[in-house]
Amino acid sequence: MKHRAKKYLLYSLGSIVLIVVFLFILLFYSDWIVVHYPDVYPLVPFSKTKFDEKLPSNPPDSLKVMTYNIKFGGGRINFFWDCYGDRVIMTKEEVINNLTNLTRKINYYDPDILFLQEVDRFSKRSAYIDEARWILESTNLKYGVYASQWHVIYVPVKSMGKMNSGNLILSKYPIVSAVRIKLPLISTQDPITQQFYLRRNILYAKVLLTEKDTLHLINTHLSAYTTDDTRLKQLKILYNLVDSLDRNGHKFIAGGDFNTLPPGTQKTKNFDDSACKNKDDDFVMDDYSKELDWLKPFYKKWHFAISLKDYHKNEKEFYSSSVNPNGFWNKKLDYIFSNMPLCNGMVHQDSTKGGMDTYQLSDHAPVSATVILNDTLKCN
Repeated sequence: MKHRAKKYLLYSLGSIVLIVVFLFILLFYSDWIVVHYPDVYPLVPFSKTKFDEKLPSNPPDSLKVMTYNIKFGGGRINFFWDCYGDRVIMTKEEVINNLTNLTRKINYYDPDILFLQEVDRFSKRSAYIDEARWILESTNLKYGVYASQWHVIYVPVKSMGKMNSGNLILSKYPIVSAVRIKLPLISTQDPITQQFYLRRNILYAKVLLTEKDTLHLINTHLSAYTTDDTRLKQLKILYNLVDSLDRNGHKFIAGGDFNTLPPGTQKTKNFDDSACKNKDDDFVMDDYSKELDWLKPFYKKWHFAISLKDYHKNEKEFYSSSVNPNGFWNKKLDYIFSNMPLCNGMVHQDSTKGGMDTYQLSDHAPVSATVILNDTLKCN
């Protein structure tokens, strides 16, 4: 009897070990639950119609560029991770309404190049709508390429379900190639959390302005809610990529949500929109006081949509982010920079700055600038 019990126990333990090993392999080494990407992953651009238009013989003198974190078409719905509410899932009507308002703003500015962050594709929380295709079809832009930063078959937290959210570049000019460049994960998270959490990346694409003129585009969304040096590591990878392009004589435009404050910013912590304090440690607003040197290399070497000189005159004019649904922009996290001159830089905060109110559209305001490609032209 004891022998059979011992044998049964060994079989049971063996089965448990096999199940644990199977689940470990399934989670960490397959794409059945979490989709994993290599360090550099080729992407397939898409378009409204098949690319058959004839390119101009001369490049444009300038381009209008915009970067916009669109909060996956969530508008000012109070989601649980902002600690202002408990929503997890949106209805199709809510998503379409929010996307309609977002594209109305995008079309009002009418950019030639558009960097978007937090774009959902076929995710449960956004009613399984392909937001990348929806925005492309609803704007004057013709070409697109997408890089997922959160691709999980099922997110178990609050039954969020299927998730695919990431960065998107849209362009009026043909996107001929693109890659997804992997960025480091947050080092303070345990391995299981890392698997189900966001996997930040750089979306790097090449655009043809003419048959001989190539423009290099970089769109990224760096980690938030960090207490380690993960974001600094991500910034260094971003800097090295852009610096390599610059040193090799390539024209580039880069931008996105860096989740980092400009050097010399006065207020660096205890923001009035940090509702998660004492509620959820995972989503407490960052303390940026030790990070104010992190963007100095970028400002020192390249042109910015918003110069530090202008920013320091009146920081509030250039704030671009806040998660408080009833407040106003209280920090600057969004950027455009280039090795070509940038003019008319603006944070589209409201109708007085950009022609339309934007606070209810997303938890970020769009940032825009005109890029000068013609060396004979100067900013007004």
